[in-house]
Amino acid sequence: MHKAAFTILVAAATALGLTATRAAELKLEAVDIPEMKAVYGQIQPRNSVLARARLGGTLVRLDVTEGDIVKAGDVIAEVKDDKIDFQIKAVDAQLQGLNASLRDAEVELDRADRLVRSGAASTQRLDQLKTQRDVITNQVRQAEAQRSVLVQQASEGAVIAPSDGRVISVPVTRDAVVMAGETVATIAGGGFFLRLAIPERHAQDLSQGAPIKIETGGETLEGELVKIYPQIEGGRVTADVEVDGLDTDFVAARVQVELPVGKRRALMVPATALTNRSGVNFVSVRENDQVVERAVVAGEALELGGETQVEILSGLAAGDVVVTK
Repeated sequence: MHKAAFTILVAAATALGLTATRAAELKLEAVDIPEMKAVYGQIQPRNSVLARARLGGTLVRLDVTEGDIVKAGDVIAEVKDDKIDFQIKAVDAQLQGLNASLRDAEVELDRADRLVRSGAASTQRLDQLKTQRDVITNQVRQAEAQRSVLVQQASEGAVIAPSDGRVISVPVTRDAVVMAGETVATIAGGGFFLRLAIPERHAQDLSQGAPIKIETGGETLEGELVKIYPQIEGGRVTADVEVDGLDTDFVAARVQVELPVGKRRALMVPATALTNRSGVNFVSVRENDQVVERAVVAGEALELGGETQVEILSGLAAGDVVVTK
């Protein structure tokens, strides 16, 4: 009785073992894997805007240098033209004289008005004085408008940052003479991306939206090929890659990029199917009713379907049944 029970248990265990083994078997088939090419990309700003001087003169203040972070509207420098100050003083003196003349004209007009009411003067004289007062009043308004224009010109000596970003170039120095429209600083803003220059022989293999791997700062980032430019320059195709978490401390820094330039057929097995002994890789393969180990030459490991798989360069063929455990 006990012997029969033992025989039944062994048979059940054997059946369970066979079921588990067969459940972990994998029939090899060639699959398409991306052909990767290592190229270098440069970190580029999305927008590169110029902070320009609106006024010609001497750069009396410069508050930024390369690498500084600025906000839109920040005053980063100041240009001063001494001639404007002299012109404002000249207009102020002119206004003082005109205001004095206007006061005299008002006094004369008031006296003439009293004389006309008393019959001691004609209305013609009163009209002349009114006209004289109006002329002086208009001259005062003209001088005040001219002064406002000069004050506005002087205020345009402030150089304003046109957008948020990092200052990447300051081609002028303090106390330098600058012209209106001359660049005081270049500001990189609007985010950053990678710009690639790819040999034109790979142009037909590029596809917009392809995933890209970027090696930077000792870590691997995932990006996306978002734009391929149609014009080829110097035998190279230009393409842009969007990537989050890019180190932007150095604009135009070169980083290594793994770019998919096509596909190839390969035999892939789960990484758990490989066993390494004495530097040689072995894979368990079912041959008829037996499981044997074959020595294989393994290639690179890839993430396929959320699982780490290893390319087999030799030792296996399509149709082989691999035992993964």
